[in-house]
Amino acid sequence: MLNLSGITVRLGGRTIIDDATAKLPPRGRVGLIGRNGAGKSTLVRVIAGMLEPDSGVVSMPRGSRLGYIAQEAPGGDATPFETVLAADTERAALMIESETCEDPHHLGEIHERLIAIDAHSAPSRAARILVGLGFDEEAQHRPLESFSGGWRMRVALAALLFSQPDLLLLDEPSNHLDLEAVLWLEDFLKSYPATIVLVSHERDFLNNVVDNILHLSGGKLTLYPGGYDAFERQRAERQAQLASAKAKQQAQREHLQAYIAKNSARASTAKQAQSRQKALAKLQPIAELIDDPSLSFEFPDPDELRPPLITLDMASVGYSETPVLTKLNLRLDPDDRIALLGRNGNGKTTLARLLAAQLKPMDGAMNASGKMRVGYFTQYQVEELDRSETPLQHMTQLMKGATQSAVRGQLGRFGFSGNKATTEVGKLSGGERARLALALITRDAPHMLILDEPTNHLDVDAREALIQALNDYSGAVVIVSHDRHMLEMTADRLVLVDSGVAKEFDGSIDDYIAFVLAKEPASLKKDGGGEASRGVNKKDQRKANAEAREKSQALRKQAKALETELEKLAAQRKLIDQAMFDPASADKTLAKLTMTDLMKRRAQVEDSIGEAEAKWLEANEAIEAFNA
Repeated sequence: MLNLSGITVRLGGRTIIDDATAKLPPRGRVGLIGRNGAGKSTLVRVIAGMLEPDSGVVSMPRGSRLGYIAQEAPGGDATPFETVLAADTERAALMIESETCEDPHHLGEIHERLIAIDAHSAPSRAARILVGLGFDEEAQHRPLESFSGGWRMRVALAALLFSQPDLLLLDEPSNHLDLEAVLWLEDFLKSYPATIVLVSHERDFLNNVVDNILHLSGGKLTLYPGGYDAFERQRAERQAQLASAKAKQQAQREHLQAYIAKNSARASTAKQAQSRQKALAKLQPIAELIDDPSLSFEFPDPDELRPPLITLDMASVGYSETPVLTKLNLRLDPDDRIALLGRNGNGKTTLARLLAAQLKPMDGAMNASGKMRVGYFTQYQVEELDRSETPLQHMTQLMKGATQSAVRGQLGRFGFSGNKATTEVGKLSGGERARLALALITRDAPHMLILDEPTNHLDVDAREALIQALNDYSGAVVIVSHDRHMLEMTADRLVLVDSGVAKEFDGSIDDYIAFVLAKEPASLKKDGGGEASRGVNKKDQRKANAEAREKSQALRKQAKALETELEKLAAQRKLIDQAMFDPASADKTLAKLTMTDLMKRRAQVEDSIGEAEAKWLEANEAIEAFNA
């Protein structure tokens, strides 16, 4: 269906895509993935014909219709319903022509074609798509100009799905959707009858929709069969092979270097040393995964506060004189991990703003610890960063009176070290700007993090790093996200915001998905009551989760300390080797020792390295088992 042959794209003097080639299967559902900045959106624009590659060819069967959402959201007086119907341009043209055609024979042909394309069911099909994406009957017939940009992008998505192209290109379609709409879209795409190329960073979405993964890395394309989890397994195997090969090469390199250092000065072995020098020069470094600073998240732990952090007692909140949520009864403790669920527009952000003290209760009571600090993240903070300033300037302005090392230390927690700290925000990727916003809101070690869609600009690996950082963080977390995997891995409590109220949802994320899809949760089928009916004590569960996080933190600190110890021991071994093979440039203390003493000391260091490595492996195995 779609062949990419030798695609090369250079932007601003930099090669983004380099001789990339791939042959996609007919009617395949392909997930296009890669790190932030790898060039996924650039490749999609090349496929869509919006960007001409420097070289290479994109080929599809003749007559294939391609569908892609433009960056601009639709607007004007037209309604969502009218916009979606108009997306089927053939139907729209035929309907207009049928009203003006006076030739009975041609009119018959028009009606035959309308029947063939099932034109008369189009209104109901358009309405179903709009309902699935969150538009009720009233919203479908309001002018587009009355909607926000995010909702108008939903209309654009609905129009694209309605038009049913032969090649459907979707670039991060879930960014403007809530979890409920994502579930509907997932179900729709599973049965889509043509080829799909889907750019997404949501692993559950990819696992449930695609049957192939197209990985863009280093400008090259590799096609993997299966969903995202299958790709991860195959990539892990490749990483292990690379790590093994690199370790063997490093051992060979060190052996050659040691021989050269020992024998270069001796006339009898100089030629052999020269030969080994040539062999060393020919050793090509083995490619490995880059230690990407975009995977760096570390939330500073706050000082302890006595529970509760916040209590709501029959509270109401809204805007002007109109309440959005009423009769709120909620308690948040320092160890809570809460996910706010519900469709966009039902009040999740309103509740988040109340907890962040950006809104005051209109009725009832809200009590919060006077010493509590809150870090509140929203997409608006990412968009409002001054693009002409650097991360260092942003952080310095907020951490008034702090030392330069403290400012840089906070930036370093989120991967902004060295030159990255002094790079203009306008030159940072979307994921880097999101990390900067997270660094800014956590500068004073907040007791509670409130995160409203924190993953929109993050790739899959960065999302995993964020999940890990949240699980290591010792404060409370309130999160709004359409990423099921993130909710499942970070939330202990689910709160459903719907119909003007916010109530605890008994059950898991899977139960909630079943609830959204109007299916009976499996747990309820068995015993009729979800978690509550199984006798699970929520307080005990939260305590167990908090203890688990503490244990995980302790294991990670132990592993980090062992890594530091291994680095020190390796440095000691290097100094001893230097004293053994090049006494003139060696450490003065070691240079005084005899060769026998140096060999004994080296053996002791090797034993210490072996013990530390064993402990490090044990700690990491415990961490992996704990995460599993």
